[in-house]
Amino acid sequence: MDIHQLELFLAVMDSPSMTRAAEKIHLSPGAVSLQLHNLAGELHTELFVRRGKRLIPTPAALRLAERAKEVVKLMGHIQQEFENDLSKDVRPFHLATGVTTLIYQLGRPLRQLRKRYPNAEIRVTVGVTEEMIAGLLDRRFDLALISLPVAENNLDLIPLFDEELLIVRPSAKKVGSGHVSSLRPSELNNAPFLLYPRRSNIRQIIDRFFKEIGVAPHVVMEADDTEAIKRLVESGFGHSVLPEHALRGRSHFFQKFRVEGHRLTRSLALAMARTDCPRKLTESVANFLRAALVEG
Repeated sequence: MDIHQLELFLAVMDSPSMTRAAEKIHLSPGAVSLQLHNLAGELHTELFVRRGKRLIPTPAALRLAERAKEVVKLMGHIQQEFENDLSKDVRPFHLATGVTTLIYQLGRPLRQLRKRYPNAEIRVTVGVTEEMIAGLLDRRFDLALISLPVAENNLDLIPLFDEELLIVRPSAKKVGSGHVSSLRPSELNNAPFLLYPRRSNIRQIIDRFFKEIGVAPHVVMEADDTEAIKRLVESGFGHSVLPEHALRGRSHFFQKFRVEGHRLTRSLALAMARTDCPRKLTESVANFLRAALVEG
């Protein structure tokens, strides 16, 4: 019996099926079944009984799970104490972020990050909040910069700041980037909108806002990419709701608005998978980025 067998056993206990457990630990179902058979043989007991496609743990398996969790947790602390050394951590570090945040807010912090950790192999993946959360839970990502709120308890969150979202509509002439006007909710009725996809976290925030102000937006197009939406608005295809940071800089062929009496914001946070033995590099990078983004 070894620690890997116990980790595999616990993965099966926590999964609804052998197939799901195998996917989680990147092994074939046959390999998982063989390891469980070997573990049961070493312990001279039966761990699971099959009922249709489901594996039902026996009382012996439930007792083993209690002990196995203690052993795995202890081994994690030992590995952390002797192996989780920032100066010796050469494993790839995976950071995930949204494209808008990457373009408009992470440029300088990432340059500073590369200087701070010159020996770290830092990989950046761009995605939406839902994909990033799945990647954290699957351990494909070490750290992610996401939009809140998220309905997931197995994450540790480091709040950063709130970012305002503004309504934009086409303009026949260029408008200075600093000017933001006000409008009434009734002015948005029947206006065509280009919005983020319904599956995205930011779209859910926008939909709640429209419901709050009593507007049913006429959505004519959906797109993931903020830059693409900006160009389509400038070309006269419709209104949109976009992060304020993405609207800075040069003049644009669109006007920016806030709705009278209502402020629309989204909250950004750093997220990592909750674990008893966090990677020191993950904690260090998270603290560094928090300081760079909030204090900067």
